[in-house]
Amino acid sequence: MKQQAKVHLITGGQRSGKSVFAEKLASSLSDQPIYLATSKKGDGEFDERIKVHQQRRSVKWKTIEEEINLHLQDLTGKVVLVDCITLWLTNIYDEFEFDKEKTLVKAEEIWEKLISQNCHLIVVSNEIGLGGISMHKMTRNFTDIHGLINQKIANKAQEVTFIVSGYPMIVKS
Repeated sequence: MKQQAKVHLITGGQRSGKSVFAEKLASSLSDQPIYLATSKKGDGEFDERIKVHQQRRSVKWKTIEEEINLHLQDLTGKVVLVDCITLWLTNIYDEFEFDKEKTLVKAEEIWEKLISQNCHLIVVSNEIGLGGISMHKMTRNFTDIHGLINQKIANKAQEVTFIVSGYPMIVKS
């Protein structure tokens, strides 16, 4: 039987310290971790956020930029930080012109292929459903998609950590 990925989901609010926690974890597990970046280049402010992430990582990190097709990378035997699911889902949602069902199907398909690899995945995702309910259907649909995919990832994960103000809370171990 083929071995699947070991998955550690790290979730929390925006700017809660998820990425810093995930980077430290990945560095503790490997001398050559992989940073699988899902972000598209954006406006000037967003590009600055990307630079902050890049500057935190030492030269021992290998960065792979992949906006949608995470599963196409050969990650066998590697420690891989996927940052982040929120931006990855945004990219898929945009590709399918904000179609909820097509986005869910594509995201689930890619996720299943990604975890079929024998690697150690550290997956960063936001908990966007903790706030109010949007008045806009497109935003509500994205929140639904995101919540469902987070549940799917957490279900398959061996570990889940929720970050609050920089502090980890173990949800599943």
